[in-house]
Amino acid sequence: MTEQIKKNTEGLDAAAVIRYITQNFGREAVFSTSFGIEDQVITHLLEEAGAEIDIFTLETGRLFPETYKVWNRTLEKYGLPIKAYYPDTGAVEKMVSEKGPSSFYNSVEDRKECCFIRKIEPLKRAIQGYKVWITGIRADQSANREDMTRVEWDEANRIVKIHPLFYWTLADVEDFLKQNHIPYNSLHDKGFPSIGCQPCTRAIQPGEDFRAGRWWWEDKSKKECGLHRTTN
Repeated sequence: MTEQIKKNTEGLDAAAVIRYITQNFGREAVFSTSFGIEDQVITHLLEEAGAEIDIFTLETGRLFPETYKVWNRTLEKYGLPIKAYYPDTGAVEKMVSEKGPSSFYNSVEDRKECCFIRKIEPLKRAIQGYKVWITGIRADQSANREDMTRVEWDEANRIVKIHPLFYWTLADVEDFLKQNHIPYNSLHDKGFPSIGCQPCTRAIQPGEDFRAGRWWWEDKSKKECGLHRTTN
């Protein structure tokens, strides 16, 4: 199925890819949003296409106040239901009770444990039963993602992933936001190109790598939480 979707969407722009998914998969497709600028573009395109595609977000419990604000603004503007998936309460209680609320700073292993509990496990619940997972990933967001393709098979999650904005540049995204008056997270105007959990995200300086603000205390080669590690 992955190769057929690749063939059928080759040469299509992002809006056409969304229409293709809508027409061919409908409720068998799901979109994950973290309310970053790319995800806001996808939400706009879904509304524009009249897509009846489920949307979800991962509510880790450690989000920025600004993220909640844009979440509300998105609901107000588009009226599309967005389902929130929370981490397992027992797992969070155990981790925090045993290691404290900031264990992710201790080691890569502890940080990955936190990411697994707050993001990976809820994600697996969120995409269960769907055939297609839509994301806002762009190719130039990190070295690891340059090895990805617009349509790919996610072996770990047994689902086809489609990235409609894969070939867009940051300038493309910013221009589209302005032209269509799309609400976005105000942190993007304060040097935050990538926005995740508040304790693990900082602004970057001019010239720094796009992902430099995520888990900045770690070696840059380890800067993925595991949501988008894909095997074709």
